[in-house]
Amino acid sequence: MPDPRVLAVVGPTATGKSDLAIALAQRLGGEIVNADSMQLYVGMDIGAAKLPADERGGVKHHLLDIWPLSKSAAVAEYQRLARDVIAEVHGRGRLPILVGGSGLYLRGALDRLEFPGESPELRARLYAELDALGPAELHRRLAAVDPAAAAAILPSNGRRIVRALEVVELTGASFVATMPGFDSIYDTVFIGLDRPDLDDRVERRVQSMMRLGFLDEVRGLLPAGLRDSPTAGKALGYAQLLAVLADDGSVTGDLDEAVAITVRATRRFVRRQRSWFRRDPRVQWLDGSAPDVAGRALKLVPCAS
Repeated sequence: MPDPRVLAVVGPTATGKSDLAIALAQRLGGEIVNADSMQLYVGMDIGAAKLPADERGGVKHHLLDIWPLSKSAAVAEYQRLARDVIAEVHGRGRLPILVGGSGLYLRGALDRLEFPGESPELRARLYAELDALGPAELHRRLAAVDPAAAAAILPSNGRRIVRALEVVELTGASFVATMPGFDSIYDTVFIGLDRPDLDDRVERRVQSMMRLGFLDEVRGLLPAGLRDSPTAGKALGYAQLLAVLADDGSVTGDLDEAVAITVRATRRFVRRQRSWFRRDPRVQWLDGSAPDVAGRALKLVPCAS
């Protein structure tokens, strides 16, 4: 008996993955499983590009707003949650459609992937060094011992840098080398979206977020502990706006510059996402700016065209 079918819509941010996934779900009897790490957090809506309920096309969505801001990201926990949801969707005779640009989360959910162990003592030491030296210094250290991991992790992402250094010290192997080959536990169809106008789209998206009230969203999350969050407070856009906001919500820095920094950082993030997903030979790529991209995607799903 063949493995149950799963569809994954992947690729860099701002390529149109959410809209495509909804169109496919409507045509194929699917339900959407979120694979964007920031959309897991309660209250991170505008800055995480979370579709409002009335824009989800009547399609059931899973794994949105499940973690409090205080929670540190846990890919192994997401793996368990995502696989449970996939089983539930299959049990209803529906097609699970995973959507997102968080490559490690997608691989954790879909592939034969076991995460290396953890050492609370080692992690505490590394976090103390992160606080004392800053993420850039630890990123330089990571580049010396694991260049592949350093190339895949933003120099500002202290949490992931710490995790990579932890894995290297625990296993003696590269953080990237601990990733096995591309081997899904499901009959998975991977559809990737990219587009040539992505730099412009990123800028327009950030500006649109600001018009929609992103600054007020960040202000509203201050009492919930966004600033001290080990993961959520470091997210793109959120970290930049927090840097110009006082604890009372007043703007104390250059807001225009914070927006410009967010645009530049998101463009760098897009390049890293592109590099990550392009390494996966299973992904069938489409131009997100092409006409009838949903129709083109349907042709890639066996028995759907």
